[in-house]
Amino acid sequence: MAFRTKHNPIEHIPAMRRYARALSRDVDAADDIVQDALLSAYDRAETFRTDGSLKGWLLAIVRNRFLDATRRAKADHERHERLALLAADHERAAQEHQAYLAQVLARFEALPETQRETLHLISVEGLSYRDAAAVLDVPVGTVMSRLSRARAALRSLESDAEGGAVRALRVVGGKDDV
Repeated sequence: MAFRTKHNPIEHIPAMRRYARALSRDVDAADDIVQDALLSAYDRAETFRTDGSLKGWLLAIVRNRFLDATRRAKADHERHERLALLAADHERAAQEHQAYLAQVLARFEALPETQRETLHLISVEGLSYRDAAAVLDVPVGTVMSRLSRARAALRSLESDAEGGAVRALRVVGGKDDV
């Protein structure tokens, strides 16, 4: 690593976290961005100019990681919208069922990105918790926590207009004691 002896990137982590939080407005996303930025800085240490500012270089990497994540989220959202339109064309459900599915889709899209991608990997792609953790590069406990929060958010759909009973969503890809 080019800056190991003279410069220490560890001392700039608080500034990186502050900047990432200011950009993302989400503590979890900011921590992910900082981790990605540090990994990128380590991988590309030879590109650091020793006469330049390490802090500035690291903050530029944080910004680039945030922009990459934002672009990725926008592309994912557009794919989900196209998929939803395609699914609506192929499945002519009853009006009430369509309204319920629209609520589920809206709730899914409103989930934080980390929860949405975790729920997708487990419930749609059918990955195990361990495989999803490897894809997301987080501990299995983090996957379980994100999945639990995502399922709870989806379960909190308002009561349906007729009976006032809350519809229960079927759990796919795991067990849920609720």
